[in-house]
Amino acid sequence: MGRLHIEQHSVHRVGWLRAAVLGANDGLVSTASLIVGVAAASAGTGEILVAGTAGLVAGAMSMAAGEYVSVSSQSDTEEADIARERQELIDQPEFELKELAQSFVVRGVEERTALEVAKQLTAKDALGAHAREELGISDITTARPLEAAMTSALTFAIGAALPLIIVLLSSSATLIYAIVIATLIFLAILGALGAKAGGANVLKATVRVTFWGAIAMAITAGVGALFGAVV
Repeated sequence: MGRLHIEQHSVHRVGWLRAAVLGANDGLVSTASLIVGVAAASAGTGEILVAGTAGLVAGAMSMAAGEYVSVSSQSDTEEADIARERQELIDQPEFELKELAQSFVVRGVEERTALEVAKQLTAKDALGAHAREELGISDITTARPLEAAMTSALTFAIGAALPLIIVLLSSSATLIYAIVIATLIFLAILGALGAKAGGANVLKATVRVTFWGAIAMAITAGVGALFGAVV
C-alpha cells in the first residue's frame, strides 16, 4: 500500500495574509516616509516622534476601518448572491441541476458523468455546490470583515513602530540614513516572509516591496526638504 500523499497549499491563508502584508507594509512605509519627510524639514527628534506616533495611531485606525468597510461590502455581495442562489434552488431545482452539470461539461467532463456528479453534489449540499461552482465562493475564500480589520490594524501598528524605534536609537545627524537603511531591510524581510507564507516567489516579492518603499521615502524626503527650505 502506497503512502498517503498530503499536499500543502497556501490558498487558505489568502484572507489574513493579504491583510497582514498590506497592513505591515503600509505601516512601515507610510510611517518611515513621514519621519523622513519631517526630518528632512529640519524638525527636532521630539517633533519627529510626535508626528510618527500620530501617524501610527491614525494609520492603524484608518486601516481597520477601511478594511472592515471594504471586506464587509464584499461579504454583503456574497451573501446576496448566495441568497439569490438559494431561492433559485427552491424555485427551479431542475434548471439549477442542469446548470451545475453544465459547469462540469465546460471543464471537460463527459455529459452523463457531469450530470451524475451534479446529482450527488446536490443531494449532499446543493447550495454549497452552486456557491463554489457558479459564484466561486467557499469557506476558504469567503470574506471575513472583522478578521481583516483586526489583522490590518495590528500589523500596521507593528510595521509603524519599527521606524519609531529607530528614531529613539539614532542621533539627529544619522537619523535619516538610519531610517532609510533600516526600513529597506525591514521591507526586504517583510516581502520575503509574506512570499514564504503564501508560497510565492521570495526574490520577486522582496524586490517589489523594497523598490516601491524606497520610491515612497525618496519622494517624501524630497517634499520635506523642499518645504523645509521654503520655511
